[in-house]
Amino acid sequence: MHIWRFVVLAAVAATVSALTGCSYSTGLGAQSSNPMAARLVAQADAVPTPTLTWTPCQEPELDRYQCATTEVPVDYAQPNGAKLELAVIRQLARDPAARIGTLFAAAGGPGDSGFGWAASGELFPGEVSRRFDVVTFDQRGVGRSAQIRCFADPVEQQQFWQGTAIPPANKEQERADERSSREHAAGCATHGAGLVGHLTTVDAARDLDLLRRAVGEPKLTYQGGSYASYLGAVYGALFSDRVRALQLTSMIDPEAYTSDTRSVIAETAIGTQEVLGEFLRLCAQAGGARCAFASGPATEADLRSRDDALLARSRRGPIMVGTGDGSVGLTYDEIVQAHATLLYDPDQGWPRLARVLAELERGAAGDANVVREVLRASTMTPGYLDSYTAISCADNTFARHPESWPSLAEEVAEVAPVYGPFWLYMRQPCASWAAPKDGYPQRYSGPWGLRSDVPALLFNNRFDPATPVTAAYRAERTLRNARLVVVTDGYGHQPSGACVTALQERYLIDLELPAHGTACTVDRPPFAG
Repeated sequence: MHIWRFVVLAAVAATVSALTGCSYSTGLGAQSSNPMAARLVAQADAVPTPTLTWTPCQEPELDRYQCATTEVPVDYAQPNGAKLELAVIRQLARDPAARIGTLFAAAGGPGDSGFGWAASGELFPGEVSRRFDVVTFDQRGVGRSAQIRCFADPVEQQQFWQGTAIPPANKEQERADERSSREHAAGCATHGAGLVGHLTTVDAARDLDLLRRAVGEPKLTYQGGSYASYLGAVYGALFSDRVRALQLTSMIDPEAYTSDTRSVIAETAIGTQEVLGEFLRLCAQAGGARCAFASGPATEADLRSRDDALLARSRRGPIMVGTGDGSVGLTYDEIVQAHATLLYDPDQGWPRLARVLAELERGAAGDANVVREVLRASTMTPGYLDSYTAISCADNTFARHPESWPSLAEEVAEVAPVYGPFWLYMRQPCASWAAPKDGYPQRYSGPWGLRSDVPALLFNNRFDPATPVTAAYRAERTLRNARLVVVTDGYGHQPSGACVTALQERYLIDLELPAHGTACTVDRPPFAG
């Protein structure tokens, strides 16, 4: 399996303060009438405020930032027990005289690195970065913050992921995936034993509250997208009285994500399929000059038929591009993953997907280097997939029968034949996961109502391949104290454009909400050239 990059974008983060030494008490969060929420908040408040000592980051790609680490409890029920180190990174406000405070962020996934996101360039260029310190971090179990270990060494890890077909193309691969899923779950339990029971998003939300205290902010200002929208929802549910602003994008419905994961997978797969249809439609409209896959027959129906033919061909064996030693072969699972992940990004991902499909059709006459370049640009580390699995299994709900995955895949394939199995098999290890016997005592499943003074501001693209707009409408109702803005002609997994930026800035800076029913449009459509 090529380890494709899940482009799940998040948001922004923090400043510093030297509050240390004592436990914290400002009263419990807004759900304090819920005994479980009250217990989870009280456990976090019992932990002394950590210290962040900022120093210049050492890596050249991070030289604009300050870095710090701090210790947090592995298990909040035992605040004096084992600790793990959280790695944190800060971008100072460009205009200190106009600085409002700290804007916190978390990368998405789950499993993306805040440090990796920061290395890609300035965080939130424009008015937000002028007025806020921006801080992000690697969530526990990710990257520099106690990366979860599931294998004896990196070689074993790499070999495992390269040999795993998600989704499987045939019965033999289904049986192999079942064995691999059990092996992966057992490996995480063995090599990550001290951490694997403490990777719920509740744990991450409590870490986030400690960081808020560490920088001296009385209330949290937060921006996060995709999985990080779920982290924001968890924080808001537990700590509503400590929220200044929650700006969430590419929405996950927290109720379904926690309690009905199979329906979330089906909904996501339907969304991926719908966005593929838009990709094919707009590619046909753009023509071969702007969309490489539109050469030759170029109606939407033509392109859909050709795409279906490539997928069917790859089920029988790899499709070879190029000849001789320089050729490259793509398997069914790799092509499905290419579709699902490159659809995240209409600006760069869609043209790359079109080019790969065109080269696959050309076969021996195709350019293998183009295919390799796209694969290289889209790969993600095995560590990401280990983190994705461990955090998902802690938060999601699945029957504990990995052998039932083929029948579950058949069910979801009725509504999304290609992408249903893809999203389902990503989580197959959860069926064998070494969860605590009586469940995670810190796992939170609601209520989700946000009781902050200022409602949350939500954004979602109309055509999102991973977090469909239907989930965003449900999330708005679930949070209750929230307002959703849909980018009506928006494609991909990250709402963007001048309209989104302006509304986001007014909300984060001035706490101004757009009027009910406000919608945005994009600045330029896909394949605009």
